[in-house]
Amino acid sequence: MFDATENDPISPAMRALLEVFSTELSEVKFPDVDTEVLEEAAGRVRAQAEAVARAQAALEAARLALADSQDALLQKGQRALAYARVFAEEDIDLSMKVEAITLPKRGVRSESSAVEASQNDETAPRRRGRPPKSRPSAPLFADGSAPEAAATAPEPATAPVRPAPPVPVRSEAA
Repeated sequence: MFDATENDPISPAMRALLEVFSTELSEVKFPDVDTEVLEEAAGRVRAQAEAVARAQAALEAARLALADSQDALLQKGQRALAYARVFAEEDIDLSMKVEAITLPKRGVRSESSAVEASQNDETAPRRRGRPPKSRPSAPLFADGSAPEAAATAPEPATAPVRPAPPVPVRSEAA
């Protein structure tokens, strides 16, 4: 009798109560509450939920139409700005005013669609530039020269060091 789908605005507990009142307690009437009153109230809840769903769909359609209109305006504005820059080349005051205007490169979409687009690998733009150098996957102290090992390890053999040549000393008496 009642829709037990996920989109039902009536909670499972309330649906269970309505089921009890429609079966075992269908003949029982409490003051101001019986099967008919509960079913009528549940019908109003479902009707209001449908109205909310229609309003949300209309709101989403209006948002998309607004975004399309904003994109169209931005494209026309970018073109108008380009024409104005060329026209204002000889007028310094007008040129300064036009150069002070900066429009975004493309239309700004909602944050949720930007996040979805960045998470989708198929639609994500390819990275530009040179790929990063491949780094060795070995740990930093892979050769056993960890700081602790360096403190306790014996000194490595080094090449003999030649002494510096003697420096002649000048005497002041000469």
